[in-house]
Amino acid sequence: MMMAAQHLSLTTKPNFTHRTYATQSSDDGKQNLPPPADQFGSLQSVFRRRLLTGVSAASLLAVGANFVGVTSFLLGFSPEAARNLKLDALYPVGGYSRYIDTNEGFEFIYPENWLGDQTVLYRAAGKAERSLDPPPLGGGGGRRRSLNEPAVAFGPPGSTGELNVSVIVSPVSIDFSIEAFGGAEEVGEAVVRKITKSGKSTDIKGELIRSNLREDSLKKVKYYELEFGVESTNFKRHNVAVCCARNGRLFTLNAQSPESAWPQFKSQFYTIADSFNLV
Repeated sequence: MMMAAQHLSLTTKPNFTHRTYATQSSDDGKQNLPPPADQFGSLQSVFRRRLLTGVSAASLLAVGANFVGVTSFLLGFSPEAARNLKLDALYPVGGYSRYIDTNEGFEFIYPENWLGDQTVLYRAAGKAERSLDPPPLGGGGGRRRSLNEPAVAFGPPGSTGELNVSVIVSPVSIDFSIEAFGGAEEVGEAVVRKITKSGKSTDIKGELIRSNLREDSLKKVKYYELEFGVESTNFKRHNVAVCCARNGRLFTLNAQSPESAWPQFKSQFYTIADSFNLV
């Protein structure tokens, strides 16, 4: 029995000692481990870099694609700088988009929600009275066509052509000069007279409301800005137009609106006219 007891004592003692050692080893390990914040410190920097990289990539993608108007919103903080860089040809800036015709050589801005107005394009060929070109000097026609179609036209969605902006480019003699008609007021009166006499109806009346001369000394171009009203028994319209000539071509931008809608679009029409330039 004594030997058995001694054997039991010998067998239990190592187990107790091992168990005690294991417990002490675990406690010592916990005491030697760094705090959780230190353990994950290196991982935090990795996660932070990945997060910032992901956000930056997503931001660049959003800006490049103008996702939900992000780019337009950012450019809106400095609209003049964005327009000077022609960024509004890619993204709307301040509610306007830019149209640049590199073939004909002109540009202007228009409300961003306006669409290409196909109605005007198809109707203009059959309506000579819509042409705003000043009459030829001395009755000569030069190389002008009898009918002019707009090079481009924009209008609100669902427009019937009564509310729109369009640009007509007409061939003229290489020595053609708008200044030969006189100042801005004389040019405006000439344009209004032509419109009232060009239609088949004899009851068309026109009135020149405002005229102004805007000069670009660098490009040596004079822009005649005109505002006038045209009416008959069938319609009453308000127009803002810009005329200029260069290298045998006469450029005419015309923004027209029913008189009833003029107060709503007045500011936009002035903005469009001020933006028209030759490039």
